[in-house]
Amino acid sequence: MPSWTDALRFAFQPVVNLTTGAVAALEILARPEVGDVLAQARRDPELDGRLAALAVRSAAQRETLLPLHVNVFAGTVADLGGLAALRDAVRDVGRLPWEVTVDIGPPFTHVPHRALLEGVTALRDEGFRVCADGVGDGDLPLRLLVDLAPDLVKLDSSLLSRPASVSAMRTLCEGLGALLAVEGVETELQCGAAREAGAQLAQGELFAPPSRLPAADVYVPALTPPVAAPPPSGPPVRQFVRPAALLPASASAGRVRALLTGSPDVSGVLLVDSAGAPVRSVQRDRFLLSLSGRYGHALYADRPAARHGDRPRTVGVDATAWEVLDVLADGERSRTADDVAVVDKRGRCVGIVRLADLVRALAESRVEEAAALNPLTRLPGSDAITGEVDRRIAQGRGFALSWLDIDGFKQVNDGAGFAAGDDLIREVGRSLERAASGTTRVGHIGGDDFLVLADPDGLDPLASAVLDVPWAAGGRPVTLSLATVLCAAGSVADHRQAAASLAPLKQAAKALPGASWVIGRSDTQGHEVRRGVRSGAAPASGAPWTGTGTRAEAESGRAAAG
Repeated sequence: MPSWTDALRFAFQPVVNLTTGAVAALEILARPEVGDVLAQARRDPELDGRLAALAVRSAAQRETLLPLHVNVFAGTVADLGGLAALRDAVRDVGRLPWEVTVDIGPPFTHVPHRALLEGVTALRDEGFRVCADGVGDGDLPLRLLVDLAPDLVKLDSSLLSRPASVSAMRTLCEGLGALLAVEGVETELQCGAAREAGAQLAQGELFAPPSRLPAADVYVPALTPPVAAPPPSGPPVRQFVRPAALLPASASAGRVRALLTGSPDVSGVLLVDSAGAPVRSVQRDRFLLSLSGRYGHALYADRPAARHGDRPRTVGVDATAWEVLDVLADGERSRTADDVAVVDKRGRCVGIVRLADLVRALAESRVEEAAALNPLTRLPGSDAITGEVDRRIAQGRGFALSWLDIDGFKQVNDGAGFAAGDDLIREVGRSLERAASGTTRVGHIGGDDFLVLADPDGLDPLASAVLDVPWAAGGRPVTLSLATVLCAAGSVADHRQAAASLAPLKQAAKALPGASWVIGRSDTQGHEVRRGVRSGAAPASGAPWTGTGTRAEAESGRAAAG
């Protein structure tokens, strides 16, 4: 009697790393030739669990070494917990649980959340990774997403038209320690948008359609460095993680040799213990050379491969690219090009990073960073500052954005000469850099204009550094004007609104004679004069301000009324 499995086939779709352009994993998709077994599986957890197990067995028949993604409904995890059928299938085909990610998808409505969380805990205890699937186009509550604490979040591509949502999700993923992927990418524009929004992974028809055979070669648009400058500590290593070839620590040399000779793109094998932690690293060339002698294979094939391995070099998944280079620099020179194992908080291997990927990315980031620097002061331009403003807005953080310029700079150039003007600009930039601390960012946006992004409580040292010192160019005294807008969390939508709030404050500061500092709030009309006064007005005291209009105007009005 024909079984429903006779009319079921599976297709494989690559999950692509947007930094390296390599295939990071394969998602296995059920493709029934007749009927609608997926609709039945949505109502029948046992059937859904069997589908996940069959997906893994189908992948084993294709002899792929790539990590796998299998799909299950949230209700299935709530009902079946650890998915025994999937666990047994992974063991039977010789794969390791941490090579398999369970993509938990909608519907989530009416699924008992406590049972779902207990099921996710059971999956993690077995060693499986967990992905929240269909986010943005499903019914997954944000609170539940946080409680799930997934290793990966997959967004629907429809969110790419709402970049603020994607950026906010990237910020949430960073807090959860999760990677961010975008599904359904069909165009190069969508790919670029996903990358600019901070997604590390993507899949869709653009790269490769689902196919009966696993695809390792995919189309990836030319990868250009992100617009925003990387953090000073370097890009995170999770952007460069490639799949690792894993075998149990007890694997024989013959088994490792068969894997390497059958997979020319594999640069090495990591031997892991029962918990998934790397214990030995077998580098391809050195291992094959040791077995290439006349009797090498006969002597060593049945012996443990661990004897031919080295102590693995590992970094945490939260490390930066520079930290990986430090690990390589501190070791033996003969192993400089060896892969570095990336481990999660439990010490389990999540993949490897290659030296070539890191060097290429760091070189590109330095070129981009250098291209964005002002050639006169070597400070970043407006893109770096406004990009950081948008990140802080997405993170729900308040900030102070300041604009600074030199009063009458054209007259400085005309009277003292452009060389003296350039020297003055350089010195102002150096003073701002010296005064900056913590998360303060200083940018030179051209001419004599500077932008400063700081925390609100870090403004006074910056103001003192540039306003309380005498400035001169060619022997001529010079003063500076400073304008600051305080942006509370949620008060502005993006850097454009912050800049629009700053513009009238800049005009107010320039209208004051001598060194001046005007400060206002993005959600309040008016401003306070911290330094400088209008003609005939009393000096500002610098005390906290809560009203509208300038303090100088208010005090002048009171004096006149008295």
